[in-house]
Amino acid sequence: MQAARRNDGEGWPMITATAEVLVFDEIARVYQFVAVDFVTNYPRWSPEVVRLEPLSVGPVQVGFQARQVRVDQGHKSESVFEVAELEPLKRVCFQGVSAPYCSIYEFDDRGSSTSLTFSFELQALEPRVRPFEKLVRIALQDGVKRTVRKLKLLIEKEMLNNG
Repeated sequence: MQAARRNDGEGWPMITATAEVLVFDEIARVYQFVAVDFVTNYPRWSPEVVRLEPLSVGPVQVGFQARQVRVDQGHKSESVFEVAELEPLKRVCFQGVSAPYCSIYEFDDRGSSTSLTFSFELQALEPRVRPFEKLVRIALQDGVKRTVRKLKLLIEKEMLNNG
């Protein structure tokens, strides 16, 4: 689990936070929960999402778009994002359309379990937030850790309930 800092090409830091968890379920079910059933399950593992509205019709696939309203530590924000990459049973990437971020979920088959890695990349900081870069980095790292823990709990609970 790490938080990294890269340059966005314009001299401003890009912040990436990553966490990994071992989910005791088969890769197909973990991928289904995260990627295929994203619209249903995303608000479950990310309770900061108070509204999620699909803007596309049909299955989650490259180009699929949705609008979310989040409340993070009392701060309300709204953004549109889309599926930028989708490699079944391997990786799904949600890229902000109206905000500079990327959420990446990666899946690694470990037989009867799955290694799930979640990375969140904040590609640019608003000027008013730049003096608080270190706090933002810490908050993002805490957030990705919470996300993988919540995903693990939800997926394993469903596996136990549904066999």
